[in-house]
Amino acid sequence: MTIGIIGSGAMGAGLAQVVATAGHTVRLLDQNAEALQRAGAGIQSSLNKLAEKGKITADAAAETFGRLRLTQDVGTFNDCELVLEAIVEDLSVKQQLFREVEMLVPDTCILASNTSSLSIASIAAACKKPERFIGIHFFNPAPVMQLVEVIPAVQTRAGLAEEVRDLVHSWGKRPVLAKDTPGFIVNRVARPFYGEAIRILEEGLADMATIDWALTELGGFRMGPFALMDFIGHDVNYRVTESVFASFFYDPRFKPSFTQKRLFEAGYYGRKSGRGFYSYAADAIQPEPNRDEQLGRLILNRVLAMLINEAVDALALNVASREDLELAMTKGVNYPKGLLAWADELGPATVLKTLDDLYDEYHEDRYRASALLRRVVRANQHLSQPEPAAHA
Repeated sequence: MTIGIIGSGAMGAGLAQVVATAGHTVRLLDQNAEALQRAGAGIQSSLNKLAEKGKITADAAAETFGRLRLTQDVGTFNDCELVLEAIVEDLSVKQQLFREVEMLVPDTCILASNTSSLSIASIAAACKKPERFIGIHFFNPAPVMQLVEVIPAVQTRAGLAEEVRDLVHSWGKRPVLAKDTPGFIVNRVARPFYGEAIRILEEGLADMATIDWALTELGGFRMGPFALMDFIGHDVNYRVTESVFASFFYDPRFKPSFTQKRLFEAGYYGRKSGRGFYSYAADAIQPEPNRDEQLGRLILNRVLAMLINEAVDALALNVASREDLELAMTKGVNYPKGLLAWADELGPATVLKTLDDLYDEYHEDRYRASALLRRVVRANQHLSQPEPAAHA
């Protein structure tokens, strides 16, 4: 299978490495010759390091790199069976790209976007044959991260999502099927991890170091929300939050914070700029957390209740199956356990009480509990297991 990748940034280069490793001929396209050569060198270096560590043989590294073709000519895509773009998150730019690409590839070629926040239906609408368009969303770094979200648009032909899921699985990835809704699975369900943590900070309940400590040491998350936002970069994380908020018709559950907006406006993007919530200067003294376990549990339970509520709501609205929701959050953002299973462990009634207590205190719609969560509590059921079939 010949696959075209458009965009030679970190994600595009990572995608090229993934599909070349899987045995496909790859054409990596970029109009910027310098960026293209840099991507090629980066892929070769990555493969060589894997060989040095004994994860692949030197011959396998050479063979994989040999399947890669760097090109500035989109005309070389004329025999591609799949084209996947990884360019700037701009709807009009992506639409124009696929208008041009569609004219050059075979009628049977699958067209796909790696977008993390844009509507797949909107991008597909630019195509004359939108039925062959689909979303294939990888996580960075693509060669390392297992999860891939496969997102059919309303125009996507029946069966294509399953075909793409099987193809992605053959690449050694863990694909999940998601509905074409803002944020898909991960970028929707994970929003409270950032948003509620910032809200707790803004209220003065705890500082960022304490909140990070509570989520990592008591909750088992690999990184705390403030360290993670700094790692991702506020130029990325804030924009995704803003996009999801607007796409959900300004639902208060996804409301961005002025605290993060000001960091974004100041250019304090996090690690990449040397300053975000934390300072990354060589002589910076990092703040010490307040290791009060009672306070830490309050913080953890509040953030966790919001995360669980979002996962339950995604389940209620058929954004994805139970299995795929759990897989997405454990493999996509490395949560210590699936949120539905976590809810069962805590007890759905406990989670509901936390949300209702927050709603009673603030009277803000961001704390409204999912109707499915209430039904589960009333029926004394588990969230991680399908509801029992109704009997006639």
